[in-house]
Amino acid sequence: MDNRLAFLRTVAPFNLLPEEVVRGVVGLLEEVQYSSEKLLYQQDASKLRSLDIIAEGAYDTFFYDSDQHKRLPETYGPGTCYGGMSILLNKKRSLRTVAVRKGTRVLQLPRRDFRALCLAYEPFFHYFTARYGERMLDEEYAHFVKPAAPPEQNYLVADQLFSRRISTLEVRQLVTCPGELPIYEAAQRMAAAKVSCLFVTDAHEAITGYCTDITLRDSVIARRLDASRPVAEVTATPLVSISDEAYVYEAILRMFQTKTRYLLVEKAGRYVGFLSRNKLLSDLAQSPFMFIQAVKLAQSPRELKRRWEMVPDIVNQLLSRGVKADIVNQVISTVVDTISLKVIEQVLAEQGPAPARFVFMVLGSEGRKEQTLVTDQDNAIIYEDKANEHREEVRAWFLRFATTVSDELNHIGLHFCTGGFMAKNPKWTHSLSHWKRNYRQWMSESNPETVMQMATFFDCHYLHGDAALMQELYDFLREELTQPLDRFLFYMTRNALQYEPPLTSFLSRFRTFEQEGQRVFDLKKAMSPIVDLVRVYALRHQVFETNTGQRLARLRELGVFKEKEYQELLQAYYYLMGMRLQKQARQLINDREAPTNYLDPSTLTQVEQVTLKEIFKVIGDFQLKIKVSFTKSL
Repeated sequence: MDNRLAFLRTVAPFNLLPEEVVRGVVGLLEEVQYSSEKLLYQQDASKLRSLDIIAEGAYDTFFYDSDQHKRLPETYGPGTCYGGMSILLNKKRSLRTVAVRKGTRVLQLPRRDFRALCLAYEPFFHYFTARYGERMLDEEYAHFVKPAAPPEQNYLVADQLFSRRISTLEVRQLVTCPGELPIYEAAQRMAAAKVSCLFVTDAHEAITGYCTDITLRDSVIARRLDASRPVAEVTATPLVSISDEAYVYEAILRMFQTKTRYLLVEKAGRYVGFLSRNKLLSDLAQSPFMFIQAVKLAQSPRELKRRWEMVPDIVNQLLSRGVKADIVNQVISTVVDTISLKVIEQVLAEQGPAPARFVFMVLGSEGRKEQTLVTDQDNAIIYEDKANEHREEVRAWFLRFATTVSDELNHIGLHFCTGGFMAKNPKWTHSLSHWKRNYRQWMSESNPETVMQMATFFDCHYLHGDAALMQELYDFLREELTQPLDRFLFYMTRNALQYEPPLTSFLSRFRTFEQEGQRVFDLKKAMSPIVDLVRVYALRHQVFETNTGQRLARLRELGVFKEKEYQELLQAYYYLMGMRLQKQARQLINDREAPTNYLDPSTLTQVEQVTLKEIFKVIGDFQLKIKVSFTKSL
């Protein structure tokens, strides 16, 4: 009794109680001795039955994040107490995870008696509430205590957005006029039909372009053009169309990617109507596509940065609704492309027009439209060849331009490429003739380094500038791929074989490595054999689609892959992609950590583990197939 009383007087909150009360508390204490280490309480799950006063030994407390990493570790030693804040302020649930050390002795004050003391003695009560207030000033602590802050903004409309085909929509009827019709009569026809877009036809009644309210404003009124001139003189191009069998989300993405406001709808080889971007977006007022529109309308780098920081929430909501990973990839890639375009246009406005025609292209995962939340910049510039006396000055301008663009993107959150594949790197900003030499050299003088460069620059797509330059490069590449390429394909194949699926041959266990105290494997490396082997087949068969899923579909059409092989690879790839996106979104939203590609298989359900093992077997089988197909002759 005397020993416990003396000890209790050394415990901070009990000093705030009258002497006779402390004597009474001693008689309420229950002693517990722990002979071995054990996990005593789990954060936000275990209900506490007592205030625990540590007499000997220690409690090791921490928060587990979603990857089971220990965050904010703190030790409670002799003379401290644990559980007061949890009982009073967290509905009796333990705020933290608690592991007790071997040999620890604890005096437990029953929860009922602890609460009675708090009600009777305000200073005692305030000791715990004040400590809680102090701890909640720490942003990281507050995040783990209250992970679900304000309600999420809902960026989604009904799930039919991703399952509904264009054929189910009410498309706008085509209003047309012949190209020789005077401009003023074309405007009258638009007014009578109450449309903002008039499609212009040639002598054979084939649609050649369109005229809009904006066309009339910018090309007729602003230029004071004679309105009796033929409307064909102000017709806008190019025409962009889509099949009525495509999904609604595909139509919207195509509009953003091509920067068109009107999309012709095609059925059985003929145009049956058109879609207006403004009309579609107003129908989808809370969709990720309205978010993309908001990015497009952003006025400052600060606003673009804020929009980019909102993307993890959108990704999380899309995935939680069961939206497929390839659609989520496209949404992320479209947001990144839109941000990049805004920055390019802003820099051009500041620095003035370029001294030569050029193309700003994106590479790697952005080039394939397969971006995740672990993304960086991969880009390059092609500019037209200029006379020798202007060559250095033109090159210097584009390098300054590229550096400004890259620096601005990095500030927004699209970070520099660690491998240096950026237009600001002098290696990747060149004239068209220099780029042709690069591609020829990579294919003719193949080695492990050049095939890596070829892999990156084969996965590219146009972002801004004169598309004709990029088309000329594609035409050149198509011609080069008709040459004997055994050595080149051999090294490309070796590149596709360098990462084996993380599965042991013995008992099919996951092959892991240690990372921050966990056994993990790298999801990105687990997926890369699919990307790499599909690229090899695409090069061999001159398939110029850049997206892995689209390449697979085209290779199936060509008979390179059987239907079963196509389905297995496609499902394997996007299952891994979905898992990767979900993990990254969770790290950013729940853990406030930079996202990674590492996955601890012990955190997965048994069904997920079995599925992953089957996927890794599929990848292993395809690696064997490509090894036989491409390397046996060498």
